[in-house]
Amino acid sequence: MLTKYDEFLCHQTVSTFNSVSTSAREWTERIWFSVHDTVGKYQMISGFGYYPNRNIMDAFACFVVENKTLYAVRASRVLRPRIDEVSVGPLSYDIVEPMKQLKCILAENEHKLSFEIDFHATMPAHEEDAQYTEEKGRALENIKRYVQVGKPSGWIKYEGETVRIDQDSWRCERDHSWGIRRGGGVPETGVQPSEYPEGYLHNFVLLQFDDWGATYHTREDWDSNTLHFSGSVFYPFDSTREPDQLISVDHKFTFKQDIRQIDGGNMTLNAEDSSKIDITIHPLSACYLQAGGYFGYEGFTHGLWLGENYLDGLKLDLTDPGEIKKLSFLDDVVCKATCGDRTGYGIVELVVIGRYPKYGYTGY
Repeated sequence: MLTKYDEFLCHQTVSTFNSVSTSAREWTERIWFSVHDTVGKYQMISGFGYYPNRNIMDAFACFVVENKTLYAVRASRVLRPRIDEVSVGPLSYDIVEPMKQLKCILAENEHKLSFEIDFHATMPAHEEDAQYTEEKGRALENIKRYVQVGKPSGWIKYEGETVRIDQDSWRCERDHSWGIRRGGGVPETGVQPSEYPEGYLHNFVLLQFDDWGATYHTREDWDSNTLHFSGSVFYPFDSTREPDQLISVDHKFTFKQDIRQIDGGNMTLNAEDSSKIDITIHPLSACYLQAGGYFGYEGFTHGLWLGENYLDGLKLDLTDPGEIKKLSFLDDVVCKATCGDRTGYGIVELVVIGRYPKYGYTGY
């Protein structure tokens, strides 16, 4: 089957863009789109998932108001024949100018949440090193990803209230990944289960200051040994400085008492040229991605067949400790970041499972 992508001179296999290079059902292409203010009142995360070997495309939007209420809209559809349209129900995503400007829309719907938001990149995208994990001779994960920071414009409407987004007091982040992906979606059945690690840490950070930005993605075992690390310090489009490669991070986070979610901390970014950058973070708000389908919540899981067209919505009370305990796992925490006399903003994502003595955790 031909797609509109087949018009471009970008083929890499002897096939059309109707298929990918493997039949693995875990092959996923995902967009993550983050928008928030700089005071912690409003935070929105949206995402799209493309599963060519499951014949599914799905999408979600989660909007958090004052850390009290989370509104979610989740949608899924059969992928083909509209394989080359990034739209699912009322949610759509458009590339206005590659690597510079993007648009994310949630059209009016029955769940009282809608928006139209433009992402205006302020700095070039950072290409992460590939993430590869193998178990018992089989690839569990083989992912490529890039990330980018920017400033948004547009509006969000919820329950009749309209929030105007301006570039002075709001920030945005995004990533785009593709490949064989583990976690976050439908587990494969009928195969030998994966081994649970004794302990594990996942930490992703994406921050922007006025004249520079920083990102890293690290995975560690229970004893704080690095399994994967990729990171960079980058600069605005009009800067003549080349990105600074990071080789490691020393993180010292503090956690809430009832859930494994950060409530502060600092990190030291170690660069290839032996320089160090010390950053202190101050959490402002948190969006619970499980409500959007990561690892599944209330009947919606990424990559799960829900019929030719599916749409639902949630309104969750984040002041209820019981609700938070059900929701909290993969949480995107908006943070104010300070580095000397400079202030920035961005996302800190941290998952700690099982044993991890560095932070006082002795088991699951």
